[in-house]
Amino acid sequence: MTAELTLLVWSGVLLFVLIGLASTANTRVKSITWNAGNRDEPAPSTGWPGRADRAYHNMLETLPIFIILVVTAHLANIHSAHTVLGAQLYFWGRVAHSVLYHLGVAYLRTLAWLVSVIGMALILIEILNAAPAA
Repeated sequence: MTAELTLLVWSGVLLFVLIGLASTANTRVKSITWNAGNRDEPAPSTGWPGRADRAYHNMLETLPIFIILVVTAHLANIHSAHTVLGAQLYFWGRVAHSVLYHLGVAYLRTLAWLVSVIGMALILIEILNAAPAA
């Protein structure tokens, strides 16, 4: 398995952890009855449970893009130092973003998010450079 695919799997593990943290945090605040119920009435979260929920949803916003890029590069047999670096930047940027979001660190969190976006951009550039000229 390539480094890019390995980091994609670990990104899935990170998402799983974020779901568990958000669920646990919100269940502790809102009760098991809320969590097991239909949740027809929104119950906004504040503090750490709210940050945990937002960190999980933020990961959901970027992960599909990362999946598309890694799978496309893999299927097109595009594997380079830039695609590996891009995958590493995405994954470790997302880990840092998640930790900083849970801790409530604002500006560094945004920088970590930017690192993950740069990682995706590196993979995209490699895909575009390998595409035949139109």
